[in-house]
Amino acid sequence: MKSKKKTALVVLAAVVVLLIAAAAFTIPSLFDGSRTTIYYTQIDNSKIEENDSRGGVVNFKGSLPYSYTLTSYDENGKEKEITFGTSKELQEGAFISLEVVPVRGVTSWAEVQYEELPEAVQGKYAAPEE
Repeated sequence: MKSKKKTALVVLAAVVVLLIAAAAFTIPSLFDGSRTTIYYTQIDNSKIEENDSRGGVVNFKGSLPYSYTLTSYDENGKEKEITFGTSKELQEGAFISLEVVPVRGVTSWAEVQYEELPEAVQGKYAAPEE
């Protein structure tokens, strides 16, 4: 009986060591930006929310006063709903790129021109009239 318990303990210890090793290699890439994906979207100010401060209570939507939840597309045109914060209301109809990192979410955004959108993304929006 004792040898079965020892064997089970050794197997359990080996599994724990393997899980720790796998986590050590996987978890840093979730935070270091190496798995960043760029998404593209168009600003729709009907989708903006004002984040209230709640008088000092932690604001789980972030410390930025505004947030948008917009349909966004990666370079291949794959759709994803993304929520991100801003310090101001953005220009209606502007195109932006969103840098998205797993776990952290949107780490930055920048305005881009329609011509800078990947072809698969351009197909999702009407070209602006000049």
